[in-house]
Amino acid sequence: MFGRLRTSFGRFVSSMRVDVVTSEDQRPRNLFEAAAAYVSACAEDDQDRIDEATTWVSPEALSFGVNELACRAVIALARERDESPRTVARDLLGLPAA
Repeated sequence: MFGRLRTSFGRFVSSMRVDVVTSEDQRPRNLFEAAAAYVSACAEDDQDRIDEATTWVSPEALSFGVNELACRAVIALARERDESPRTVARDLLGLPAA
């Protein structure tokens, strides 16, 4: 999964920021919406949605949003499992217990 993230990140690093508004009723997406769409598309291996999400915000903003989403997900899982975030993160990555 992280290989796909790196590959996709490489594609949009050189792209410029694009604000996409397809109609008057839609508003520009914020970085958290872009991060959620990007990560879920990566998990489902949906390249079209990945490409779309990368146009909603700048690469830096998307990177920040993905990082924030990862932090919140690990914290939520740690609370659910009644374990430390460090333990959960290492388990998700398949690393041995520290």
